[in-house]
Amino acid sequence: MKFPIKPLMLGLLCASSFNAAAQSDEVTTFTSEDIFNLEVATSPKVSPDGENVVYVRRSNDIMKDSSRSNLWIASIDGNSHRPLLSGRSNFWSPVYSPSGDRLAYLSNVEGKTQLYVRWMDSGQTALVTNVQSSIGSITWSPDGKQIAFAMNVSDNSKPLKVKMPKKPKGAKWSKPVKYVTKAKYQADGRGILSPAYKHIFVVPSEGGTPRQLTSGNFNHGGKLSWSSNGDKIYFSANRNKEWEYQQRDSDIFSVSLKGDIVQITDDEGSEYNPTVSPDGKYLAYLDTDGKKLAYRNRYLMVKKIGSDSTKNLSKDIDNSIANIHWQKKGKGLYYQMAERGSVTIGYTTIKGKHKKLVTGLGGGSMGRPYTSATFDVNDDVIAFTKGRTDRPADIYSLYRGKERQLTELNEDVLGHKTLGEVKEIVYKSSIDGEEIQGWYILPPNFDPKKKYPLILEIHGGPHLSYGPHFTAELQRFAAEGYVVFYDNHRGSTSYGERFALLLQNKYSSKWDFADHNSGINAMIDKGFIDENRLYVAGGSAGGIASAYAIGLTDRFKAAAVSKPVINWLSKVLTADSYLGQIPYQFPGLPWDNVEHYWERSPLSLVGNVTTPTMLITGENDRRTPMSETEQFYQALKLKKVDTIMVRVPDAPHGIAGRPSRMIAKIENTIAWFNKYQ
Repeated sequence: MKFPIKPLMLGLLCASSFNAAAQSDEVTTFTSEDIFNLEVATSPKVSPDGENVVYVRRSNDIMKDSSRSNLWIASIDGNSHRPLLSGRSNFWSPVYSPSGDRLAYLSNVEGKTQLYVRWMDSGQTALVTNVQSSIGSITWSPDGKQIAFAMNVSDNSKPLKVKMPKKPKGAKWSKPVKYVTKAKYQADGRGILSPAYKHIFVVPSEGGTPRQLTSGNFNHGGKLSWSSNGDKIYFSANRNKEWEYQQRDSDIFSVSLKGDIVQITDDEGSEYNPTVSPDGKYLAYLDTDGKKLAYRNRYLMVKKIGSDSTKNLSKDIDNSIANIHWQKKGKGLYYQMAERGSVTIGYTTIKGKHKKLVTGLGGGSMGRPYTSATFDVNDDVIAFTKGRTDRPADIYSLYRGKERQLTELNEDVLGHKTLGEVKEIVYKSSIDGEEIQGWYILPPNFDPKKKYPLILEIHGGPHLSYGPHFTAELQRFAAEGYVVFYDNHRGSTSYGERFALLLQNKYSSKWDFADHNSGINAMIDKGFIDENRLYVAGGSAGGIASAYAIGLTDRFKAAAVSKPVINWLSKVLTADSYLGQIPYQFPGLPWDNVEHYWERSPLSLVGNVTTPTMLITGENDRRTPMSETEQFYQALKLKKVDTIMVRVPDAPHGIAGRPSRMIAKIENTIAWFNKYQ
């Protein structure tokens, strides 16, 4: 968090730094040091009276090399902006009570994450829980007397009855063995999981003992929604015996305050995010079908409580719906969806009549230009996160059709900087004429008469999307004199289900490569790209595509391949995502489809690779394990291709999750490409 400098100190700093400033030119382009000073607004919550919005202000701590989350409050009219809970501890997940007199939130101010309640008139704060596991999904009861939340409960059962000899007094033995019996036994960023099940609890809002409502060896949670009279809570879960093997299946249930569980939906696929209407008559939720395909649209469903009547309100929208909120009188629902790389906030009546309220949202992703934003609504006042190509997300409001920006979190850092200009490019893929949307960033002080090197940067997923949003990583490349090109290749989301499924059983392949390669040719046609200085980079699924690309072509002078999959046969049987990946992304099990898995693997093309390649992966990555990177490194070394392996100590799959790690990723990539200018 950036704090104002005291006037006396400011004067001393100005006096002492004047000569230094006079002796050296101010750096006006985006630097790696600037990353430590960036801030982003997230998680807006509108007060029930529609007058204020509380949000999470996330900033970087240069001393702890981590991000910090504080709570700030802004008036909807933009006349007030001040801290609510600010300091070196973290405060997040704000939720107003139904009357707006209190605010529940989570914090680690006393060590472990706990639930707190703040009285808005006095600022008095109560510690509500004293639990040992992390809390989530906090939700007020309609009368404000209770708060529901979800929390893991340990499973202490032992799989074997083993008798070990008694350890002599003072003896130093090795640590005891650990047992793994669950199909889902590991998670990136968490390592080997301790056996536990997520359950729903309620606790008095003034503090007390949490009481567990759900039971059974299943995970219950997601978004929680109270019934209008407060006698039950709606949630989503998979309570089938084979739930571990049904990663994309869930139903909606209710649990009474006595612990009675009732199943509400039983369709194929996933029904989740239940939201009860203000009058208690309807239940809205999201739904995806159960087809074994890599991508499915999410639909907005409304069910009359107590009947079998269900209606799909978004059946004519060919995109995924998310973040649903009832209008205050229950006449319709607000929602968001991604369209062509940006986020749209929409509204539909209960009869399914839609209109778009705000478009072009994004900027929630600090590192790369992923399509991300969120919003909240109360009393028909909307607060949302929105950035620009040259700014991360701020808080905006929309009331009676008027849009207003409420915060300016990064003017002190970026207001005096010259950033690369972002432009759109739309072109046809050479392989089949499919239209592809992309963007490119010009270096600051761009001269169209010059020839510039070009970096192709490929997004992850692959079922995600980039857009015209702020990106610290790509702006750094541009500041170093590169034109940076990125596209939403086939398989990207925000273009409908058909486009997303064009890569079914084809990732990575000549098909997505053709989309990228055609974009490079379209950029060269503009006349300012040096076609002899082309580079490729990407992370995760983008790392797969980068590694695959250099097996198909030698047109790149160098490649920076981050956290890739190199061998699908080994990846799916070592990574944490096997249960959800094998059934949906591949035509069958690896041992029954060896040729298909191998064809999709960059390692199958390694014999063609001559491109100098940097590999960078976190040493604790369980999504695309380090063993994948090591296979490619050793193969390239055997071929005597110039190769370097950059290992990020203690880092999971998100190697840019800490500021210094993001900087290390950026600066190592720049240094590698500069080596081959």
